[in-house]
Amino acid sequence: MNRILLAVLLFPGAVLAQAWPSHPITVLMGFPAGSGVDVVARLLQEPMEKSLGGRIVTDYRTGAGGNLASEAVARSKPDGYTLLLGTAATHGVNAALYRKLPFDVEADFTPIAPLVNVSNVLTVNPQVIDANTVQDFIDKVKSNPGRYNYASTGNGTGTHLAFAELVYRAGLDMVHVPYKGGPEAIQSVIGGQTCCIMNQVQTVIPHWKAGRVRLLGVTTKNRVQAVPEIPTIAEAGVPGYESYTWFGLFGPKGLDAAIVGKVNAAVKAALETPSVRSRLIELGNTPRWESPEQFRQTVKSDRQKWAEVVRQVGATID
Repeated sequence: MNRILLAVLLFPGAVLAQAWPSHPITVLMGFPAGSGVDVVARLLQEPMEKSLGGRIVTDYRTGAGGNLASEAVARSKPDGYTLLLGTAATHGVNAALYRKLPFDVEADFTPIAPLVNVSNVLTVNPQVIDANTVQDFIDKVKSNPGRYNYASTGNGTGTHLAFAELVYRAGLDMVHVPYKGGPEAIQSVIGGQTCCIMNQVQTVIPHWKAGRVRLLGVTTKNRVQAVPEIPTIAEAGVPGYESYTWFGLFGPKGLDAAIVGKVNAAVKAALETPSVRSRLIELGNTPRWESPEQFRQTVKSDRQKWAEVVRQVGATID
């Protein structure tokens, strides 16, 4: 029997992985160019291309909180050429917010690897609300119920729920103003249309350094290495508060295990590249690698966690 045919019959996954990729890999992203998740993807792209021996191209499918991109990948062929750059929002929050999704966030995807953990930070325009600390912010909002509007990167996104949880825990009366993405949302704060936002650290750092906004507290349990002088919201006046998101790669269900392993290894190598790792940390991200099975468990537990947050704050999709 022909040796190649025998290899295909005995080890189909290994042969598929060796032949893959033979043409560019498309990564769908449900968030706009320039967003935090896009910045991370661009940093990892080149080292991953070197590891995989093939090109990676990004296809922006924005809308519906990332659901459009997710649905496209869920319906794609499991050949390794269509992947999804998902988040805790697309694979945790959305399952709780949307009563009917055209896919199952667990059953219809193959988890490959997480990329980073991401902290948001309470960011204010001091011309709109002149607060210097989290407690100062809470006091000013409580003194003016219903006066202040807060921005988010979209209804039901991590930035929305992070702020909604603060509103819930601190007993605040504020109006939520959702935008289509990060750039529009932060510009609304800078322009004074809204007073504040819980946005990703990497997104607001340039505006903070330029003096356009003020940072009051990060949303994670521990301080963020990129801005160590900024306290956590929990230590700054709201005990027990914690909120963060992650970015990660998924394929459609049925994706060959050999390809999953190859992409997972490429992610690990990229995250361990000193220049990439230091830049991710500098931008406020925490590099995070897990095996595919560990990542599957992360998705499962986060889906349950975010369902409770959504129930607690009463978030809805209009």
